[in-house]
Amino acid sequence: MKLQQKLSSPFQFGRFRDKAGRQEQNSQANHSTVSSQKAINKLASRKALWVMVQKEFGDHITSWRFSILLAIIVLACIGSIYSAITALQAQGNSASLQSFLFLKIFTLSDGSIPQFTQFVAFLGPLMGIALGFDAVNTERSKGTLSRLMSQPIYRDDFLKAKFISSLLLVTVVIFSLGFLVIGLSLIVIGYPPTPEEFMRVICFLLTAVVYVGFWLNLSILFSIRFKQSATSALSAIAIWIFFTVFYGIIINLVSKALVPDQNGTTDDILRYYGQLDLLSNISPAELFSDITTTLLMPNVRSLGALTMEQVTLALDSPLALGQSILLVWPQLTALLALTAICFGLSYYLFMRQEIRSRS
Repeated sequence: MKLQQKLSSPFQFGRFRDKAGRQEQNSQANHSTVSSQKAINKLASRKALWVMVQKEFGDHITSWRFSILLAIIVLACIGSIYSAITALQAQGNSASLQSFLFLKIFTLSDGSIPQFTQFVAFLGPLMGIALGFDAVNTERSKGTLSRLMSQPIYRDDFLKAKFISSLLLVTVVIFSLGFLVIGLSLIVIGYPPTPEEFMRVICFLLTAVVYVGFWLNLSILFSIRFKQSATSALSAIAIWIFFTVFYGIIINLVSKALVPDQNGTTDDILRYYGQLDLLSNISPAELFSDITTTLLMPNVRSLGALTMEQVTLALDSPLALGQSILLVWPQLTALLALTAICFGLSYYLFMRQEIRSRS
């Protein structure tokens, strides 16, 4: 009733409308101020993130640890190239060498030195572990983590900077080694790669980056979980040795226990090999090996057991690149999932940890 009496007069109604308009303008101004402040904070956070990435990247490059490990990897890769070229010369002009000759530089060996892919599978995890095992706990033990977190930066930007800088360095090293192999192969054999061969090599190098990124994330996870860098390094190396050496022994023991009898049907045999494949794919090394074999050997048409009918009806022709990627898509997805899970666990633990000056 009182509101109606106030609005009954044109003068009172005009004052009420002006007041409502000023409130709306103030609300819009406050909203625009908050939006601009959020944009400024986001830009400042992004700038601080890349500053930390550049700093960590420079620290890795100038460290003796990385220099020694890089020298070992380069020497091993040069040795694998020599072994592959020797194997090519020993086989001569056989018909098996006429197709995808350039890819055989990555997969052939004369037996004296392992092939290039085996060196990447063996030494790549060591590089990832070496870059990440002391990413967080060293900063905490030195007391620099608390001083860094007292600055106007987000806590998760610190962890993302550690991961991005190390992964960027891994990408540079792996692609540099891959292009080194390509360049030396062009000089020695004088045979340029076809576009499909070049794309297969690029896909292999990207897969190697993801594989090393998994071990990098795992070592960062241990550096968050354990206070001592030695403990985190030993934990990561123990898991790497388990999947590289002992897991294959366990699979062999399990395969002997699950082997079907001589009177088993075809379904029993296929189920047996399916169970072995499922157990083998738990290992990141086995996932990487399957992806590498399929990408660099286009003649590989299956990764599982085949029946006689399937072998008889199969076309004796190499797969296209798209078909090879579809064949290893489950393994590639599993490798990406493992990497994402390790990073998610690292993010969760780091965001919930209490940071003190000398904890």
